[in-house]
Amino acid sequence: MLATPGLTALRDEAEARAMLVVDALRAVEIVRGAEGPIVDVGAGGGSPGIPLAHALPERELTLLEASRRKCDFLERWAPPNARVVWGRAEEHERDVYGVAVAKALAPPPVAAEWCLPLVRPDGAVVLWLGPTADLGAVARVSELLGGGPPEERDGLVVLPKLVPTPPGFPRRPGVARKRPLA
Repeated sequence: MLATPGLTALRDEAEARAMLVVDALRAVEIVRGAEGPIVDVGAGGGSPGIPLAHALPERELTLLEASRRKCDFLERWAPPNARVVWGRAEEHERDVYGVAVAKALAPPPVAAEWCLPLVRPDGAVVLWLGPTADLGAVARVSELLGGGPPEERDGLVVLPKLVPTPPGFPRRPGVARKRPLA
């Protein structure tokens, strides 16, 4: 991954392992607790999706990525239980996954808007957020899209999906980033 331009700004192998593998594995128990297939939204260079796929070989995992070049990279490194899908979250099938994960995808309210429609009721979204994330904004988006209040767990935020995605969501590609819900 470090040798492929555009996948990560990290250059030190030990730092990359800590940020891209060890950090991804913090979510294993949370993801294990949600039944059904997993989707890594904005899979990029494969973190957290590929480490999670290796840690949970019995689970089906989709690496959803909008960049064809990144999909080519992912197809070379995806384990057998992971499939690569070239596409945007806003155009992907709704209410089908047991859990969606996203790390460094977009500002947290935007990431929530892209991920929650993909998850079926009784599923969850797991977001890696920085210490300055506005959980109030994430909570407002979650409520609008059929999710429950955010729960912090081990530096991650879990959004439970309570009811199906309401009509009108997801919005057209690009709209969430231009006009965030919160």
